[in-house]
Amino acid sequence: MKKKLISIVTPVFNEEGNLDKFYERVIAVLKPLKYDHEIIFVNDGSKDSSLLVLLRLAETDKQIRIIDFSRNFGHQMAITAGMEHTSGDCVIILDSDLQDPPEVIIDLIKKWEEGFEVVNARRKSRKDGFFKDMSALLFYKFLNAILTNKIPENVGDFRLLDRKCINVLKKIKEKDRYLRGLTTWIGYKQSIVEYDRAKREWGKTGYPISKMVGLAFNAIFSFSRLPMKLATILSVLFFSITFLVIIYALLSQVFGQTVPGWSSQIIIYSIYLALQMMILAIISEYVGRIYTQVQDRPSYIVANYINFNKKPRD
Repeated sequence: MKKKLISIVTPVFNEEGNLDKFYERVIAVLKPLKYDHEIIFVNDGSKDSSLLVLLRLAETDKQIRIIDFSRNFGHQMAITAGMEHTSGDCVIILDSDLQDPPEVIIDLIKKWEEGFEVVNARRKSRKDGFFKDMSALLFYKFLNAILTNKIPENVGDFRLLDRKCINVLKKIKEKDRYLRGLTTWIGYKQSIVEYDRAKREWGKTGYPISKMVGLAFNAIFSFSRLPMKLATILSVLFFSITFLVIIYALLSQVFGQTVPGWSSQIIIYSIYLALQMMILAIISEYVGRIYTQVQDRPSYIVANYINFNKKPRD
């Protein structure tokens, strides 16, 4: 009987110092298992020697496959490309920085064998620094307060997905992707495995504050209508205030009362203009996303495929 296949998807961005050790630890986990395996590295426009390291590894292990992007398209697109080119009965998404221990793969597979189709790896503890730990905690609290489909807290992209889940995700063509939300949105039988997240041993994070904010925006604007509702609520609120001010001004004029005109008008107009700008910003965010979706450009461009038996998607 043919063995089932486990696919590992690993986005890579400037990780030359981690790749050899990452490969050794992943192989040490996969080899004793009763499954075949493939490891798909997605080089997301690395500027260091990451691609050279991957090519060297691919020469010695034909189960390593490389998708080399033409430029940097971002972490979510790298994961998307990897998933779309897998052949496995299940797919495990795992970053190459070794903060998420490859040894947790065993626990993910055990849950899959029990019948779960999405297995999320949740961080019991993390060593990313006070600011990142606290901002992540507050973000997930806020996000789950406004979402209908709750996202597991302290869960990143480290997870196992059954083939049927991958097939569904491949049909979703969103350009501004938030995969943590999508894997919750699709449903199916889901479970959680807990682990302790390690400190980065080499290099710098590929997720600076700017990218974290961008990911947060994708989560909020893709899975919640709160910004639009907030704009409507504030519009009604400030319209009511403006209406009351007009009545007050008219009554003051009728009864001959003097009203300080300059300062009050400046305050009212300033608040009103600020409200308008905020509403326009929210609308422009949605319009921008619609524009990107309508353009329908490729989500990523592949420069080279290495160790694929046939050119994918032919």
